[in-house]
Amino acid sequence: MIKFFAIFLFLSRKNSIFVTESDATGIAQQMGKGAQSMKLSPVGTPILYIIMTIERFLQYIEFELRLSRHTVSSYRNDLQQFTDYVTAGGKHRLDVATISTHDVRAWIVDLSNRGISPRSIRRKVQAVRAYFRYLQREGVVTSNPALDVELSKLPKRLPGTVREKNLDSLLDAELDETDAEAVRDRLVLMMLYETGLRRAELIGLRDADVDTRAGSLKVLGKRNKERIVPFGDELARLIDRYRELRDRQWAGSETLFVTAGGKALYPSLVYHIVHDALAQVGGGTQLSPHVLRHSFASTMLNHGAELNSVKELLGHSSLAATQVYTHVTFSELINNYKHAHPRALKKEVNHGS
Repeated sequence: MIKFFAIFLFLSRKNSIFVTESDATGIAQQMGKGAQSMKLSPVGTPILYIIMTIERFLQYIEFELRLSRHTVSSYRNDLQQFTDYVTAGGKHRLDVATISTHDVRAWIVDLSNRGISPRSIRRKVQAVRAYFRYLQREGVVTSNPALDVELSKLPKRLPGTVREKNLDSLLDAELDETDAEAVRDRLVLMMLYETGLRRAELIGLRDADVDTRAGSLKVLGKRNKERIVPFGDELARLIDRYRELRDRQWAGSETLFVTAGGKALYPSLVYHIVHDALAQVGGGTQLSPHVLRHSFASTMLNHGAELNSVKELLGHSSLAATQVYTHVTFSELINNYKHAHPRALKKEVNHGS
């Protein structure tokens, strides 16, 4: 009991939430019974199990809804910010049953005044909305204060891509195949562009799931959904060369990609590998790993791939998510027309008169 009590007090103070010792004692008693028998507090009780409900909500969306770890992490931060706001940084006691739509709207105004982008605000409100939907499901609250909050529509943002000729120039450049780090970095670029993997999927790719003889790899995507992605001979050859150098010079790992110390790659390292490489070939303002995923989809469609095939390769759950790339390829088509067709190059005189 003392252990549970100490842990809960530590978590509450770490998260800047006001919890009295009597509150912590009651929660510790329930925590001591085990997760299966632990019940959430009923509506209107003065003791709010705020940390407990948030953690259980996050476990629910990660393990039952199978949302990505990135989404879970974002929701955790969003809910912490909302909790800090409604408790004035932990100065006031929080009872979810008393939170109103006015509180959520006031929070949105505060976020906007602090320069938070509309896109980020939208996600934060969605996190709060999902959290209260979970509390309704558990019988903790009877209404969702974020449900009736209207958010301004966001302009459709076309995904950024890198021109095919620029990527060819980058990937066909001379490579020192005795340098393990240089080979790994080139392989990261090539795999992102030639398979359309997400950064998290690339990092989590297990060595055993990449078969160079069959020319395919098994990916664990969002919501733990597996898919098989094929690849060509050039990529297969570079994977084999990388494995040879990695096993000889670095420590082994279950993941395909590792650091010089033998540990799995981490997100910021992958970002810097891609960013620095794309900057050399004029990749534009968007130089993230996801740009290579967008470029993969656009290249496939530009060369005649069926939309549904691209959807399966990307691991999209619906065709609508893939259709955005048709707008990108059409936009490129218009741009090429305006710069190449002789009639389009002529000045429009008295147009529309």
